[in-house]
Amino acid sequence: MEQIRKNKDFNPYNCPVTHCMNKIGGKWKILIIYAVSKNCNRFSKLQKALPIISKQMLVNQLRELEDDKILERTIYAEIPPRVEYKLTELGHSLMPVIGVMQDWGLKDLGLGK
Repeated sequence: MEQIRKNKDFNPYNCPVTHCMNKIGGKWKILIIYAVSKNCNRFSKLQKALPIISKQMLVNQLRELEDDKILERTIYAEIPPRVEYKLTELGHSLMPVIGVMQDWGLKDLGLGK
């Protein structure tokens, strides 16, 4: 059974900012993308990097990012099975956006240039 995400494609005026926020908005997605970009590529590593996210929320966010072709999941045929995440080309294209957000945050906190 396919899970339907709340407001996933709500964009009545075809706004590009709304489209972007539908893909990466929320509390966790940008942090997950950034962590995966820094080689935090396994579920347990992500849980350690983001200790206040619940296990179920992390699972949901990873699935949504995978559905939106931002992350790719690879399952290795080992015992126990190993799963790793990596950024897709689309995911890599978000890194400059995240970099600008990071720069803005540093400046706003008084830590930047």
